[in-house]
Amino acid sequence: MTITRLAALAEEDPELHALAQRLLGLAEAGLPAMYLPGAETFAFTRAAAVSPEGTRRLELRGTSTRYAAITALGARFLPEDRQRALFGGRSAGEFTGLLVERLPGVVNLGDAALIAWAAAETGHPKLSDALDRVAALDLPGRPQYTVEAAWVLSALAAARAVADVEDRLAAARARLLTARTGSSPLFAHATGPGLVPGYRSHVACFADQTYPLQALARLHASGDDPEALAAADACATRIVDLQGDGGQWWWHYDAREGGVIEGYPVYSVHQHAMAPTALFDLAEAGGTDFAAAIRRGLRWMTAVPELTGPAATPREPMIREDLGVTWRKVYRGDPKKAVRAARGLTTRVAPHARLAPLDALFRPRWVDRECRPYEFGWMLFAWLGGPQR
Repeated sequence: MTITRLAALAEEDPELHALAQRLLGLAEAGLPAMYLPGAETFAFTRAAAVSPEGTRRLELRGTSTRYAAITALGARFLPEDRQRALFGGRSAGEFTGLLVERLPGVVNLGDAALIAWAAAETGHPKLSDALDRVAALDLPGRPQYTVEAAWVLSALAAARAVADVEDRLAAARARLLTARTGSSPLFAHATGPGLVPGYRSHVACFADQTYPLQALARLHASGDDPEALAAADACATRIVDLQGDGGQWWWHYDAREGGVIEGYPVYSVHQHAMAPTALFDLAEAGGTDFAAAIRRGLRWMTAVPELTGPAATPREPMIREDLGVTWRKVYRGDPKKAVRAARGLTTRVAPHARLAPLDALFRPRWVDRECRPYEFGWMLFAWLGGPQR
């Protein structure tokens, strides 16, 4: 009998299981507040603001097609009545249909790929139209951002059981596997030159690792591909080896040699959703089981070392059930992201340079008070997904 992700967590650590259940409840409570019924989509963010009178409040800003698609991908695991509470009365499948109808106006490859992925997972009858839109935006030979290239591969892997995508799948697979530098197990920020300035072409972020390793693991799960699984496993092994003592999933890596360039900010979504999503998919595809690393990362949500001690400001939890949010990140507060810029430039010529005094000068004591829908969408995907269905 297959054990669910949550049931496994309950056996391994009942306290963390309670935390995961708490976060899932918060996701269901918080997402309706991010839905814009008039536009029938989700806001880009729900952020803390201060009115002219000095009153603190949360306000919705912008809209996001990709966040809407990610929410559909995660919410589809909920019972249908609870899905409808998130999408203005629609199920996740019906909401995905709305996104598919809007695809002719979508011009971003990542947005289109996520919609196609959701269409494949929900069995939408116009999946072929969604895949055609992805193909129209994904011009052969053009470099793409690695995250978006990974979403293309995940969409095609999800669709291959019901659509003839093998040629495109092979091309997307090859592109992603070559988005690595030399023998490094980590993925670059882009699949080729031209999108990233040369002075920071070696800098890759956490998302540049989790989405490719997830896509390659899912590719192997959809059809035997040991090379893809090995690449996913190697990437996961490296980021797990680099995980912080407090469970932190660090932000910027050197894609050439596989080290950390700058750890901060630490994002909540990495801790409770993105790392679990990718690592669960890897293990369930037959790769290494990194459940212990998942638990360490999840524990950070309530045991944030950056916000403890007399010097930490502000002192508040990352989980705010009274507001229906998890705060987005802990960061240094350095002006114009100076630490990241300095380390990015320095490591271009000296890969292992740390500029250690910057850690003392700009300590990570600050909280970014906003929350985005995709954070909750991936949370649902991470903890409710898996082979049990």
